[in-house]
Amino acid sequence: MARRQRAFRGISPRLAIQYLEGLGGEADGDGRVVGPDWTVDIETEEVTITSSIQLTEVQLAFEGDEETLDDLVERFARKAMRAGG
Repeated sequence: MARRQRAFRGISPRLAIQYLEGLGGEADGDGRVVGPDWTVDIETEEVTITSSIQLTEVQLAFEGDEETLDDLVERFARKAMRAGG
């Protein structure tokens, strides 16, 4: 089983969950979305951009086989980019 970590700014955890549900997953209510042959754990962290600007960064840990993750991470990233992340 492979694991990939990605971080996105400009999207909320709620929106990340919606995107993953659109890609075939189902949220379990504890920051995890489970797909047919993958899982994604979602966490958030406040990051400081400048002394007066902080953003929420959504951190995702994708798990699944290599081929599945190649496609899933790419498709998720395209959705997140359109949202500004």
